[in-house]
Amino acid sequence: MRANDRADLIELFGRYADIADLKEYTELPGLVFTDPLTIDFQSVADIPPMTIPLSDYVESVRAGFVSFTATHHAITGHVVDIDGDRATIHAHVRAEHWLPDELADGGPNRWLVVGFYDNEAVRTAEGWRLSSVKLTASHQENPHLAGVAMAGQQAR
Repeated sequence: MRANDRADLIELFGRYADIADLKEYTELPGLVFTDPLTIDFQSVADIPPMTIPLSDYVESVRAGFVSFTATHHAITGHVVDIDGDRATIHAHVRAEHWLPDELADGGPNRWLVVGFYDNEAVRTAEGWRLSSVKLTASHQENPHLAGVAMAGQQAR
């Protein structure tokens, strides 16, 4: 283990959150992920875990978040285990997603997800990159708004 490994791995989570929260889909994904990467969002989306090309993942995130006026992912309590050039990181997440009022149609406009990330990372020549991302939601409020956001994106 190198001196800065833990800090570098925690910083990956900050950059990961910034992809959606800053809507920065150009440079950040390459600084955060391997290509391909394994994703498991089964606890919040009706899709099975899969390994996909990074470009496909970025486009799905862009499409999934475009209708939200703002998102905020707070990721804390990192527990990092490093074994050579591989690491696992367990962290708590509180993710909030706000729709514009016109898409909320008079109802609630915030989708809240609370849970945990259990991610894997590998050391590459460019530094640490997430190779696997798994979100386990322990609580959600207004999860139907994810579908409203996708429908709003398709109507645009």
